Amino acid sequence: MASRFENLRPGVLILALAISVFIWAVAQGTSSVIQSFDVEVELVGVEDGLVITDQSSDEINVRIRGSRASLRNLDIDSLKYRVDARGGKPGVAVYEVDVETIEHPTGTQFVGYSPSRLQVRFEKRGRKAVEVRAEIDGTPAPGFHVAGVELEPQKIWLEGARSQVMRLTEVVTETINVAGLAANAQREARLVLSGGTVWAEDNTPVQVTIRIEADPLPEPEIDLEDADLEDPSLLEGREGDGTQTEEDAA
Repeated sequence: MASRFENLRPGVLILALAISVFIWAVAQGTSSVIQSFDVEVELVGVEDGLVITDQSSDEINVRIRGSRASLRNLDIDSLKYRVDARGGKPGVAVYEVDVETIEHPTGTQFVGYSPSRLQVRFEKRGRKAVEVRAEIDGTPAPGFHVAGVELEPQKIWLEGARSQVMRLTEVVTETINVAGLAANAQREARLVLSGGTVWAEDNTPVQVTIRIEADPLPEPEIDLEDADLEDPSLLEGREGDGTQTEEDAA
């Protein structure tokens, strides 16, 4: 066995090894594999007077078959499954899924996907102006208190799903901490809106001015026993509460 390899030149062995590696690489590149991933759903052409309030799925899970070489050219993060929502009306719309509309490299094919349909709920758009209220938390420095809060703007316009917009009477800011304050302060605060179906037309932060004042000093107590009894105001006070003086007793 050893005598056979003694007759081979080193160059021949290297060439044979290179050919083997090349054949392996070609086999790897042309062998068929299946890859699974999620594709984001994007609704386009939604009517201006409508708002999406519910959607059965935000992604489509797809399985695609192709060679390793072709799948290497697949940019999964850039893929979108676009749904044409033009002509939508208030209520629930059902869209059949057609994954062939998703861009994919030549030589690849989709072999499965889920879900097979999408349900989307549309609602009429509404608009309303509501009051803004600052959410204050904390206690000012000892001897001080919050005397008032001023906001700019005092009202904002909300827009979104009509049923939710119309039942709102105010919107609050994120929590503003006044702990330890001993003087007036100004803060910027964003509005807190629950869910994504109601939003402010202007997303600019609200300007909040917190007025801090010193606590009032307690009124001094007057000891009537030590007070000047000739002071008419004190005598009147004592007469009013039924207290007799020595002169009254005489």
